Amino acid sequence: MKAKQIDGKSIAQSRREGIALQAAAFLKKQGRAPGLAVIIAGDDAASHVYVKNKILACEATGIASFAHHLSKDITEKEMLALIDTLNNDTTVDGILVQLPLPSHLDDKKILKTIAVEKDVDGFSAAQVGNLVLGNDGLVACTPKGCVELIDSTGVSIEGKHAVVVGRSNIVGKPVALLLLERNATVTVCHSKTQDLKSHLKNADIVVAAVGIKEFIKGDMLKKDCIVIDVGINRFEGKLYGDVEFESCANVASHITPVPGGVGPMTITMLLANTLKAAQEH
Repeated sequence: MKAKQIDGKSIAQSRREGIALQAAAFLKKQGRAPGLAVIIAGDDAASHVYVKNKILACEATGIASFAHHLSKDITEKEMLALIDTLNNDTTVDGILVQLPLPSHLDDKKILKTIAVEKDVDGFSAAQVGNLVLGNDGLVACTPKGCVELIDSTGVSIEGKHAVVVGRSNIVGKPVALLLLERNATVTVCHSKTQDLKSHLKNADIVVAAVGIKEFIKGDMLKKDCIVIDVGINRFEGKLYGDVEFESCANVASHITPVPGGVGPMTITMLLANTLKAAQEH
C-alpha cells in the first residue's frame, strides 16, 4: 500500500488560522499587533523570495512586519546598530536576519546580538540551551514544524525509534533533541556514519536533513515508517528532496512531499514563535 502524503500546506494553513485568532486577541488586549522585524542584506534572489513569503504570511495572520532591505555594502557596525535599535523597540517582538549575509559580515557575531527573547529563529546559544535542558523557549522553526507534521499522522512519538539523517545546528541537532524530549529513542546519522541502511531499517520515524538529492531510497527503509523530508535540492529547474519519493512512498506509511511538506510549516512556526514572544514579554 502506498504511503499517505502528509499535506504540509493544509496543516500549515490550519495552524495559521489559529495564530490569526490569537494575534487578533493580542491586538485587542495590547492595542498593537505582534511584530516581526526581518533584515535582509544584499541581492540574493532566493533570500528575497523567502522574505517576501514571510511578510505575506505575517499580513495574512495579523502580525505586523517590519522589513529592512539593506545594501550589500552595509557595514557590520551599521548592521549591529540596527539590531540594537530593534532590540529596544517595544513594537518588535521577533527579529529575523535572513541568511546568507554578504561575505564581509560575520553572521555568527550578528546573530549573537539579537536579544534572546526576540530570537524567533531559535538559533541562539541560550535558546538551544533551553532545548537541551527541556526548558520552555523559542524552538528553531523547521525542527518544530517537523514534529508537528509527525503528530499530524496520529502516530505517537513516544517509544518509537527515530533516525535523523543530518546533524546541522539548524535542523538535525534540534529535531533530534525535540524527538528525545518526546520520549523517542533517537539515532543521529551523518556523512561519516557507517552502514546507514542498517540504522534506517530499524527506524519507525525518519527525518532526512542531509542536503543530498534523493539520498535515501525505499529499500533502505523499514516498512510502515514515517518519513519527513527536509531536503530542498534544486536540479535542472526542479525541486527534489533528500528522499527518493516514489520508492520510499511504496514502503512508508506516511511521507512528506517536496515541495508542499516541511516548507510551509517552517514559516508557520516562525509566526507561532513571534506570537509566543509577544505574549510572554
